[in-house]
Amino acid sequence: MSLPWRTRAFCAVVDRLSGSPLSEKSLRQIERARLLRPPHWFPLSLIFGRVPRDVTWHDEQATTPAGSLRVRVYSPAGSAAGRPLVLYFHGGGWVTGSVPGFDAVCGQIASRVSAVVVSVDYRLAPEHPFPAAVEDCDEATRWAVQQAARWGVDPERVAVAGDSAGGGLAAVVCLLARDRGPTITAQVLVYPGLDGTLSSPSLDTFAHAPILTKRKVLDYVARYNPAGDRRDPRFSPLHAAALDGLPAALIQTADHDPLVDDGRRYAHTLREAGVAVRYTEYHDVPHGFLSFPGAAASGDAPIAEIAQFLRKML
Repeated sequence: MSLPWRTRAFCAVVDRLSGSPLSEKSLRQIERARLLRPPHWFPLSLIFGRVPRDVTWHDEQATTPAGSLRVRVYSPAGSAAGRPLVLYFHGGGWVTGSVPGFDAVCGQIASRVSAVVVSVDYRLAPEHPFPAAVEDCDEATRWAVQQAARWGVDPERVAVAGDSAGGGLAAVVCLLARDRGPTITAQVLVYPGLDGTLSSPSLDTFAHAPILTKRKVLDYVARYNPAGDRRDPRFSPLHAAALDGLPAALIQTADHDPLVDDGRRYAHTLREAGVAVRYTEYHDVPHGFLSFPGAAASGDAPIAEIAQFLRKML
């Protein structure tokens, strides 16, 4: 694999720290893994990024039909009214990952777009299998739009974004919102998982890639959706009956990623349905590059592209 030495070294450390396969982990071990988050203090912030100084954040409880749900709200400096609203859904295979683990990503979006960003602490598997995560992200989006006046955002300037499993969730939220609201103007899908049937050829081509392997993908799917319909569009947006009428999309993929074909296929299918799509495949990078810009060949380019796209669309 043509990965830079710093990326190979970083991935080797991450793969070693990940320990035993997910299929062999107990629930307690999974819970401990969820507490892991990248440090954002210097000098490690050079690898993982940090929340810009002009951004503040606080936690709130969103009220949904499933109960109370934590969200983290990132606000840029100033008190300008009518700012855009961006909902963010973190990655982690629907099993791990956390809101604090994506503070730097959300903070950068808030600062660069001058938007209020709401990161959703959706329920995770195996305790809460499919479709719990979908329900939480959908309901949190509706709730966040209802808070527009309180947060000083424009309810007509709304976008959703997510990476990996969170990218798939963002795509599903757009499908649901198209049919029953609220209005979403743009979607950002970063190395998204979009086909629960696992039909993408890249799963085999990059079966042993760093950070995310085919075995890990299989384990995540088995934990999240052990007995459900793998073609359900709430799990596999690529298998939705119709993709017309969806918001403009930015899709970013990594060329050394088992999920790269999911993003490629979705970009193609969206275009065929008449949806405006910007597709960027970053080279010499593995899955997860958005979370470690200092160790990836793509560097700051992905978050800069996301900000540029959202500023244009919102």
